[in-house]
Amino acid sequence: MTALSADRNTPQRSGDRRRFPVAAATTIYAGAQVAVNAAGNAVPVSTALGLKGVGRAERRADNSAGAAGDVDVDVSAGIFRFANSAAADAITQADIGSDCYGVDDQTVAKTDGTGTRSAVGKVFDVDADGVWVKFS
Repeated sequence: MTALSADRNTPQRSGDRRRFPVAAATTIYAGAQVAVNAAGNAVPVSTALGLKGVGRAERRADNSAGAAGDVDVDVSAGIFRFANSAAADAITQADIGSDCYGVDDQTVAKTDGTGTRSAVGKVFDVDADGVWVKFS
């Protein structure tokens, strides 16, 4: 392409909602943390490596009987509250701005569980009800 020599109507998206194909034999529940796997398919966050956190599921996506991509899921980026892990893996105020790691589709932890968990987002805030996770 060459540089512009006239005005251009550049398409725009808000960036807060995306749609992903769901992995085969997978159900993602509304409100769950969602990640994409190495194949680019949506899965619920779990204790696993190689996942990339993408946000919160806006509705249930039941692909339990389907092949990868038979069903799509709408996922919102933003800041959402999830459950905090326990004991030494509990996230505190001191962790704000740090990566947090997926334990399951509703829980985050301070560490990667000795190399068993993927970073899913950034700690935005912590309160008595859980951890506010920022997904971009």
